[in-house]
Amino acid sequence: MAFIDYYNILGLDKKATTEDIKKAYRKLARKLHPDLNPNDKEAQKKFQQLNEANAVLSDPEKRKKYDKYGEEWERGEEFEKYQQAQRQPGNRQQSFSGEFSEGDFSDFFSSMFGGQSGRRAQTSYRGQDIQAELQISLEQAYTTHQKTFTINGKNIRITIPAGIAHGQTIKLSGKGGKGVNNGPNGDLYITFTINNTPQFKRVGNDLFTTKEIDLYTAVLGGEITLDTLQEKLKLKVSPGTQNAAKVRLKGKGFPVYKKENQFGDLYVTYQIVIPKELNEKQKQLFTELKKLSK
Repeated sequence: MAFIDYYNILGLDKKATTEDIKKAYRKLARKLHPDLNPNDKEAQKKFQQLNEANAVLSDPEKRKKYDKYGEEWERGEEFEKYQQAQRQPGNRQQSFSGEFSEGDFSDFFSSMFGGQSGRRAQTSYRGQDIQAELQISLEQAYTTHQKTFTINGKNIRITIPAGIAHGQTIKLSGKGGKGVNNGPNGDLYITFTINNTPQFKRVGNDLFTTKEIDLYTAVLGGEITLDTLQEKLKLKVSPGTQNAAKVRLKGKGFPVYKKENQFGDLYVTYQIVIPKELNEKQKQLFTELKKLSK
């Protein structure tokens, strides 16, 4: 069997410390573990080699023999005794007691792997963290509510606090990938996507909207009704209101995240609608108004 470079498998050189070997093994084992790659035969093969490399290099005695004898690390001392016996006078044809022979050195691979068969079950790994994206409406983000969604075939029910922001990420501990060999589960990170509506634009905790009013209300003043995300508001329009005039409604904006009874502001921009079709009487009155304005 061809020589296997255990240092190369771990991405290390012969100067690596015990801590370097431990870190490299855990990093690669978490990535290549068969339970995390159930249908990847290549990953399973690499994990087998990784276990083998760690079994040898993490043990000081085995590593010493491996560095000294290379491929025949496990039977190096036996081979050394055999050579010494062959060098003694009169023993050139003497065979070493036991099953050893020069021709079976390549059996070390299967021998070592079998001897370490229990190692996989003894090592625990933390489950993988999972990144997910959840899209909710602006109306939904306005109130605290529960939502159920599916991740990797598992239903997750969460409570979304009012005031959650677009692009905000929340962490659900232990809701990620399942741990291996009784290791802890990973975490689930949910990033929220919240789009503005045609009527409302959210900036921080403030809301912005445009409200159309007719020419007569703008000129004479009056009362209008404004639909918000949660209620209807009665607004008084001052006489002589100009187009694009803006009013601020304090505390009528978006709820502040995890701050009970705290809200941003609502900004309303008035858009005056000019009548397009006038009857003869209306035209006459506007003509008279024009003359009076002079």
